Amino acid sequence: MTPNTPDSLGPVLTETGVHFSLYSENATRVELCLFDAIDAVQESQRIPLDKHTDHIWRVQVPQAGPGCLYGYRVHGPYDPPQGHRFNPAKLLIDPYAKTLGRPVTWHETLFSVPDHTLPKMQEEPDTRDNAAHAPLCQVVDTAFDWQGDRPPAIPWQETILYETHVKGFTQRHPGIPENLRGTFRGLASAPVIQHLQQLGVTAIELLPVHQAMDETHLHQRQLVNYWGYNSLLFLAPDMRFAGKDGPGPVREFKEMVRAFHRAGMEVILDVVYNHTAEGDVLGPTLSFRGIDNSIYYRLAAEDPAKDIDTTGCGNTYNTQHPMARRLVLDSLRYWTQEMHVDGFRFDLAVSLARGATGAFEAEGKFFEDIRMDPVLAKVKLIAEPWDLGNQGYRIAEFPPPWSEWNDQYRQTVRRFWRGDAGQMGLLARRIAGSGDIYHPQGRPPRASINYITCHDGFTLQDLVSHEQKHNEANGENNRDGNNANDSANYGIEGPTEDPIISGLRTRQKKNMLATLMLSLGTPMILGGDEIGRTQKGNNNAYCQDNPISWFNWNLDADQKGFLKFVGELIQLRKNNPLLQTDQFFKEDSSAKEIVWLNPTGETMTLADWDDGTRKCFGFLLSPARLAGAEARPLLVLINADQQNFDFILPKKNSDGPWQMALHTGENSVPEFQQSPSGQTQFKLEGQILVVLTSGEPSKR
Repeated sequence: MTPNTPDSLGPVLTETGVHFSLYSENATRVELCLFDAIDAVQESQRIPLDKHTDHIWRVQVPQAGPGCLYGYRVHGPYDPPQGHRFNPAKLLIDPYAKTLGRPVTWHETLFSVPDHTLPKMQEEPDTRDNAAHAPLCQVVDTAFDWQGDRPPAIPWQETILYETHVKGFTQRHPGIPENLRGTFRGLASAPVIQHLQQLGVTAIELLPVHQAMDETHLHQRQLVNYWGYNSLLFLAPDMRFAGKDGPGPVREFKEMVRAFHRAGMEVILDVVYNHTAEGDVLGPTLSFRGIDNSIYYRLAAEDPAKDIDTTGCGNTYNTQHPMARRLVLDSLRYWTQEMHVDGFRFDLAVSLARGATGAFEAEGKFFEDIRMDPVLAKVKLIAEPWDLGNQGYRIAEFPPPWSEWNDQYRQTVRRFWRGDAGQMGLLARRIAGSGDIYHPQGRPPRASINYITCHDGFTLQDLVSHEQKHNEANGENNRDGNNANDSANYGIEGPTEDPIISGLRTRQKKNMLATLMLSLGTPMILGGDEIGRTQKGNNNAYCQDNPISWFNWNLDADQKGFLKFVGELIQLRKNNPLLQTDQFFKEDSSAKEIVWLNPTGETMTLADWDDGTRKCFGFLLSPARLAGAEARPLLVLINADQQNFDFILPKKNSDGPWQMALHTGENSVPEFQQSPSGQTQFKLEGQILVVLTSGEPSKR
């Protein structure tokens, strides 16, 4: 590196122009290609780069500046058996580009394998030039007036996540101007902010906003990758979410983050570093495949012509290589420092932490580099703790300070409220923070991201309306998507006007969300569940950029009532420190903080827990430990059985009588009465959850 040369990879604005740099170990020549216009069919200039001893190719281009359109041609051996797939006929995008100036236009010339539909490896690459159709990078000035923006820095134990899609939330919202719908600016608009504030969530978790592209099979079916789990660039916000007449995706994304921070909410990004949009070796050559295939992708040791695929997407990004891993770290730092993002949820995170042998390494370089980074060590880190590779399910194995999606929470809550036998003990463990999973690993309750629904699967409304998936619109004859949904339709598949079934569905939705908010751990709500959003039974709507996925904001009275209930439920959690502790409850001491009760009001026995037919129990939370905090005891009564129970309430001291705090049934009038023995009992209806409290909040 020469004096005054930027040490950052990618395009860097300097006083005299733009410094370009690209990493490739095995290339023999690299050319920077400049374009005069977005619709240009060929570059106007080719500029050779100099290779330095660190395998970084560099060039300074005087008078270049923001708006400059460019790509690379990288020369080297085309030798698939050795893992090399260089092809200078293919214009390549810069992995460090901050934005695209021209998106992908699907065309045969994007592929290096001449006949990419055939399952064979040709010895010679496709030499047709793709410059007229390849995406173009664009130099962008990232300067922005943050106006004193500061991250909300919400503690984990107070965090309530709201997972949503930029376009899906805004596309049909009547309060958002049409030109802003589907964009970052639309998501930052007043109606969205107001809705989320009134709901009470503390962080918006966005489905992928990295520049993505559609897979070949979707393009052939005239569908799109709506969710965006197919990253093309790790540092560029997706052009899809920028307004046609706006200042561009980088600035508009920053404006959005600033607006959420002003409203007191954090912004979490769902990031996809486990694979890229190039797919398998028959896929398009757009970037990494042509820059240095053997460096950026995991290849089979016995046959480097083949990709290792632990993601189900054709390739696996090679975080084992230090420079490939550096790109991921640089991307995370960029989104944290430059874009002011507060945290990340890592898709198929196990793939990122597989070592040289392919085994998951909890103490490997990926985790170590993040833990030692002074910037990244401070942000919220959430793992999807599995991938599709061998031994890919690694829940509770991610090191501190990571949190994880807890799918065992999801399936237990669904099965219990569906009425499955043998779920009561499991539900108690999930409510208590899944201590059976995380406590042995020395992890606190917040390590468990508790959820009932997420983008991948049924919405909450569909969970109580469909016993079978209905993915016909995806064009795969309903073969795609999960067949095991732990769902129920309560008598009729799909929508119904039957008031009894509709009432039960609403009650079950309330039961599950109430369980979520009354559990230790970090709750996550799927966006739209609060207004009864349906995908018409599609549990894999990744390719549905249409009303199947978009929120319908034309709410009827029942939907408005349910929205009000969810807001009250979240407020109940936020008002009770007992539900926001990041320590597991003490159950084996004289000062028990949680007591599990059977319907007779007695402490649960082993025989009670072992009785798989039981579906009714309760728990009492004590505020004893919370010195100095406003808290009062909470008594939660849970009944997934269809029959009613007269639940004997525990005796109290001086806090006054039990009072109704929350009720998931249609009738919110408390039904207290005296038992024959003189104790207070509560008429607990079937398939219902009740929260009782007593007295005024007191300093404990």
